[in-house]
Amino acid sequence: MANILVQWMATILLAVLHPLFVSMIDINHNAKAATAEISVRIFTDDLEKTLEHFSKSKIDLTHPADKAFVEKQLAAYVNQKLTLKINNQSVVLHYLGYEIQRESVWSYFEVQKVAPFKKVEVNCSLLYDFESGQMNIFHVRSNKTEKSYKLDNPATTTSFDF
Repeated sequence: MANILVQWMATILLAVLHPLFVSMIDINHNAKAATAEISVRIFTDDLEKTLEHFSKSKIDLTHPADKAFVEKQLAAYVNQKLTLKINNQSVVLHYLGYEIQRESVWSYFEVQKVAPFKKVEVNCSLLYDFESGQMNIFHVRSNKTEKSYKLDNPATTTSFDF
């Protein structure tokens, strides 16, 4: 995690000279509820532009004219661009909602009936269709163990063993 943090800080410093295109994906095993909790953080303007291209419609996440439509597009986009296998089983991300926090959007997903992670396989191309310099940073937690990894476009796959 320390290496990821150092890379993250260096990237932020470079962003002064060049725009930063990054998302953060947290995947947590909730032992009490037996669920996988997935949180995806993306800069609002980048996500809006990407969703507009994806849906062929104007998207305003902060003040949506039709929130149900926006949420449907957001859920469909993330489910298309982020797929997971947990303990060698493909899973479906169930959309829970989103919220705006400062300049970014947190969207929330859940997978029910999940045993503690032994292996999490990720296939992710979030925002790759928007920006060639996109990077996606993952933090995966299970049984009090956290592992992190950074995927840089065009790389789409990684896995975490616990």
